[in-house]
Amino acid sequence: MEAKRVTWRDIALTAFAPIAWATTYAITQLWLPPGRPLFSAMIRCLPVGLILLLWVRRLPTGDWWWKAALLGVLNFGGFFALLFVGAYRLPGGLASTLQATGPLAIMLLAWLLLRESPRRAAILGGLLGLVGVAVLVLRAGFVVDAVGVLAAIASVLVTSTGFVLVKRWTPPVDLLTLTAWQLVAGGLFLLPLALAIEGPPPVLTPAAAGSYVWLALVATLLAYLCWFRGLRLLPAAAVGTLGLLNPLTATLLGVVLVGENFGPFQALGTALVLAGVLLGQPAVMDAARAAWRRRAR
Repeated sequence: MEAKRVTWRDIALTAFAPIAWATTYAITQLWLPPGRPLFSAMIRCLPVGLILLLWVRRLPTGDWWWKAALLGVLNFGGFFALLFVGAYRLPGGLASTLQATGPLAIMLLAWLLLRESPRRAAILGGLLGLVGVAVLVLRAGFVVDAVGVLAAIASVLVTSTGFVLVKRWTPPVDLLTLTAWQLVAGGLFLLPLALAIEGPPPVLTPAAAGSYVWLALVATLLAYLCWFRGLRLLPAAAVGTLGLLNPLTATLLGVVLVGENFGPFQALGTALVLAGVLLGQPAVMDAARAAWRRRAR
């Protein structure tokens, strides 16, 4: 679909995904069992994936067996594992900043794999948003964990590749079925790793159980349905810059839930991130140009 046909509703639904994903950092630090990134990643996708697969009652055929498996590992299994390693080992601000490189990675991969050249405004928006995130969330006085940093960077590369492949390959099924295949593939990839490395599942507190339900249903199933829909409708660069809402929301949640400070620098960072998001949306920029031309007449 061409960018001129994209509506504000399409943008808003796509933006819901990174906003929901942003809850992962605070939830991990406050309520999840410590030191269980693989279990947390697996429980986030496998149960809801199996339920969804029973609902759609359709399995892949032909080359979609390996395509669905690869997408499941990239978008869910591998990504969630690396994301939780970063969330457990890094301060939320640093993890969010590293995740904010995602828009630029998506633009580069879309250009290489899809020959989809990003607009200059989208590139500027990605860079501006990255600066804004750094101003917004970076704090002095924390210890940088090398494993956490590598995991966070790898998670960006893994999921950016998966998102671009979703946009490149045309699935023979509806969005719900495609998501079910990926969730199950990602969960089955994680299950033996979690058991072998972390051992039996931990005993869950009510807060941890409720957190996993939220992460599985809202921050995974619903969020990814909105995100994959956006990948079909919007240019890759536009979807990528919406991902900047993730660290912005994570910071605001830190203020509300953890009591972090929000001063002038955080306000400046917020403004830069929002400016980057708007610059990355062709529909927004086209509307702004049209309004400017009307005023100039």
